[in-house]
Amino acid sequence: MPTISVVIPAYNAERTILETIASVQQQTFSDFELIVINDGSTDRTLELLYNVQDERLKIFSYENGGLPVARNRGISQANGEFIAFIDADDLWTPDKLELQLAALQQHPEAGVAYSWTYFKYEEKEYSYADESSFFEGNVYANLLVRNFLHNGSNPLIRKQAIESIGLFDANLKSCEDWDFYLRLAAKWNFVLIPKSQIIYRQSLSSMTSKVEVMEKYLLIVIGRAFQVAPTELQFLKKQSLSWVYKYAAQQYLKYGGYQYKNLILATVKLAKAILIQPKILLEEYTQGLIRRLVKSWIILPFNSHAISQM
Repeated sequence: MPTISVVIPAYNAERTILETIASVQQQTFSDFELIVINDGSTDRTLELLYNVQDERLKIFSYENGGLPVARNRGISQANGEFIAFIDADDLWTPDKLELQLAALQQHPEAGVAYSWTYFKYEEKEYSYADESSFFEGNVYANLLVRNFLHNGSNPLIRKQAIESIGLFDANLKSCEDWDFYLRLAAKWNFVLIPKSQIIYRQSLSSMTSKVEVMEKYLLIVIGRAFQVAPTELQFLKKQSLSWVYKYAAQQYLKYGGYQYKNLILATVKLAKAILIQPKILLEEYTQGLIRRLVKSWIILPFNSHAISQM
């Protein structure tokens, strides 16, 4: 039996799937099985997969079910004591599995190991590493406020921990990873590897359409989480809601701040965040968002693309 099962959900991933698989094959820890769930792809994904020469690779094809369903199908095929997920357009640094596994072996009470994330944009000047989270042990309260793991390609999880909390929620079309991590954090300790080991691909061109959907499901996850959170943590709900609206404002500014509609939305979302939690005005991050917003409004009349959107 392999020590680790790596699950890759793949839907029409012909542009990136081979690079993602290569980043798994190049891991310094090699005792793993690589399970690719072909989620009803209609492009060359399956053809490319069948050309990969690696006895650890197992390919399973299903009708399209969406990302959480594909991950669940991967879990059902997994034989490893530990399970890692990586989306078909993300990458890992070579030491990702080795260091996360070592952390879990050193901390038998922990169910999840996670690392920092490097946000990789096609436009290199936007790329950055988020090294702001240092939460370990009982991280439930911290995770109620925001998803500091950032993505579904991050953690290594004990299979025993997954069995104790159930699968990804197939009804969530976004933010299903945060919901999953919250359920894990309610029962299991987390351990951090303080290195940027997940390379999380981002695209400026595709994100604006996703912000509305993401906000909807973030609010659903928060509502559900605080229905079961203990009384002493209910005060965190305002902080969590404020974070969602601040995040939405940032996304609208980052991915479409030159458009009149997105500037309106960013302004409304940031105002909501401040009304819910006025003390965020003291944060440098919030002040930075306000400065960017003001600057965008000032230059709007001189932006011909923005005027055409009005």
